[in-house]
Amino acid sequence: MATTAEASAVLQPSTPAGGQAAQANQSGQQQQAQQAPPPAPQETVESLVREIEHLKLKLDEERRKLNDVALSTIAQRLETIGPVNIKPRRVLKGHQGKVLCADWSMDKRHIVSSSQDGKMIIWDAFTTNKEHAVTMPTTWVMACAYAPSGNMVACGGLDNKVTVYPLSFEDDVSQRKKAVGTHTSYMSCCLFPNSDQQGCDRQALIWDMRSGQCVQSFEGHEADINTVKFYPSGDAIVTGSDDATCRLFDLRADREVAVYTKRSIIFGVNSVDFSVSGRMLFAGYNDYTINIWDTLKGTRLTILYGHENRVTCLKVSPDGTALSTGSWDFTLRVWA
Repeated sequence: MATTAEASAVLQPSTPAGGQAAQANQSGQQQQAQQAPPPAPQETVESLVREIEHLKLKLDEERRKLNDVALSTIAQRLETIGPVNIKPRRVLKGHQGKVLCADWSMDKRHIVSSSQDGKMIIWDAFTTNKEHAVTMPTTWVMACAYAPSGNMVACGGLDNKVTVYPLSFEDDVSQRKKAVGTHTSYMSCCLFPNSDQQGCDRQALIWDMRSGQCVQSFEGHEADINTVKFYPSGDAIVTGSDDATCRLFDLRADREVAVYTKRSIIFGVNSVDFSVSGRMLFAGYNDYTINIWDTLKGTRLTILYGHENRVTCLKVSPDGTALSTGSWDFTLRVWA
């Protein structure tokens, strides 16, 4: 009869030789995995870039599946816009440098402009008189804007500051100025609420101001984007670029719906704006011209000549009856 110790030895299961080998092999693999160096950062970045490009292609394919008809096809049913009879009615002279920015007041009469000469001027567009002329602390005042109320203007440039000037005939405007923000580099654009902004990375971005997050991005340009403008309904944006094209992006369809270009146009676009109805698109170019496009049909209606250097800014008046343009030829012009 077997003893208790012998019975325990008999009943205790033994580990098969194959199992021991498997455990040893697994242990060796774990040690090798621990000893293996991690992938190089460059390899990780490259793989992520490839994955991003692949996802972009898939997104483009999905967007194309949603297309039902082209904008230009729908626009064929519309009547063609008749001859556009726009002429220069006023020439505003006073700047001693390149005009870099201009904006209309909501009273449909006054214009603020800023220039390379370091001055900001408030104009009466009807009489061409200068109502205010403010000398800035630096040259190259690259941005200016009228407040919706018309009671103040903002401007800035190489001073890295956003400065607001309340407008009054009773006091010296420059004495009532107030700096409301300081950047770490020069300021290229300033706008009051209900406006937009632009970038130089070939992309147009839509931002949620509440969260500070980018909610949409549009690609298509082959060079820097110099200007962007919302369509009057707010459902689309148009961009102008150094690639000599303007492009219309539909925010609801999340895609490009029109390109405004001709083979003969080889100069960049600096500024764009819509007519009040949105049917016409105005674009200022580096070849000293303003091109007027049919927004829906994508055809060019006419070309405005008059400036003697690149057209850097343009703006349709609030009531749509006039167009102001600024140029490196030191002048502003009012067209109607």
